[in-house]
This record gives sequence, structure tokens and C-alpha cells, in this order.
Amino acid sequence: MGVDAVEPSSILSFSSAFSYGVASMAMVFVNKAVIMQYVHSMTLLTLQQVATALFIHFGQVLGMSKRKDLSMATAKKLLPVSIFYNANVAFALASLQGINIPMYIAIKRITPLAVLVSGFLRGKGKPPTQVSLSVVCTALGVLVAALGDFSFDLYGYSMALTSVFFQTMYLILVEKSGADDGLSSMELMFYNSILSIPFLFFIIIATGEFPHSLVVLSEKVSDIGLSNLISAYKMAICLFFVRTAFSS
Repeated sequence: MGVDAVEPSSILSFSSAFSYGVASMAMVFVNKAVIMQYVHSMTLLTLQQVATALFIHFGQVLGMSKRKDLSMATAKKLLPVSIFYNANVAFALASLQGINIPMYIAIKRITPLAVLVSGFLRGKGKPPTQVSLSVVCTALGVLVAALGDFSFDLYGYSMALTSVFFQTMYLILVEKSGADDGLSSMELMFYNSILSIPFLFFIIIATGEFPHSLVVLSEKVSDIGLSNLISAYKMAICLFFVRTAFSS
């Protein structure tokens, strides 16, 4: 009975981990391909958040998903989390303009080390030796890979390391605040999108990226073709949903 009870759970866990990994890898390749053609990463992030909010809203209207009504108290708790999340994604997208995909993935693997170190400094205690050794070995592997990177790009590496910092702060903030208690993945995405949109619009206007970025986008649409662009963007959004669903 014990084996029969464990096996389905193990298969489900493996399937979830595998699906999350495939979606994460695919997202990196899609983002890299888009950034190579469209360098306005903040506008891209803004459009992603608008599309995510619309997808979830109309999914609820059509009865395809359920979510609780928006709560101002929950929104206030999630606001700092949303800011760090968007900073992480913005710097990650910017880093893809300068570094190749293998090095981007390698640098992002430093995040567990940063989380362990910050936890130790905050008095959480020393992590298990096996965990520490595996994380340190991964970090050393990233260092060796960086030293042997013939296409080293200081801007790209700086952006990727900054993304690691913000991702670490995001994870710590989620852990400390418990802001996601009682919320589903879809509800978290919806709150994050709604809270992000005003902040991101302010940034792209203040930096002068908008409205020039929309002019460039319209030119890209005419060159690539609207149907191809919509298909690529739908793929990116679907991958984002899959990765978020399997991460919970």
C-alpha cells in the first residue's frame, strides 16, 4: 500500500519539475529571440503584464478560471513583492542583450547561494552540509564558465548579477511577509500584473522609451507580420503561465 501511495506522488512531482524546467528554458530562448529583434525591454515587460492581466480577467469572465475579488489590504502587502519581481525580470531581459543563453542560465544559478548566504546572515542558521556543498560547487562552476567566456560582455554580466540580487530580495521578501498565503498562482499573477502596470508605465515614460518604442514595435509588426508576432507572443504568455503554475 505504501509503495502504491508514493509512486503516483513521485511521478506527479517529477512531471511538475520537468514541465517547469522545460517552460523556463523555452522562455529564455523566446525572450532572447525577441530581445535580439526588439531592444526595448521595459516596454516588452509592460506589454507582458498588460497581456497577463487581460488573459486572467477574461479567463474569469468566460468561466475558465476563478479568483477572489481584489483586496486593497492584499495589494498593499504584495506591492513590495511586485516591485522586486519586476526589477528582477527587467534586469534579466536587459542582460539577454549582452550575454549568451548558456551563461545567462549559469549566472541565474547563483541565486540559491545568495539566498543561503542572506538566510545565514539573518540568523536562520547554517544550512545542511550537502546543500551548502552543492550550491557552492554550482557557483564555482559559474565562475569557471565566466572566466572562459570569450564573448564576455560587462554590461550583460552586470545586468544578470543585478537580476540575481533582485530575485534574491524578492524570494526573501515573499518568505518574510507571507504575502502569498491563501492565494493561487493565478491570483498572484493577477495582483502582480495590476500593481506593476502603473509603475512600469511611469518608467517607460520617464526614461523616454515611450512612445518611440511603440513606433519601433509597429515597424517590427509590419516587417515580421502581425500573425507571426501574435503567435510568438501567445507562446511566450503560455510558457509564462505554465512555468508559474508548476512553480506553486
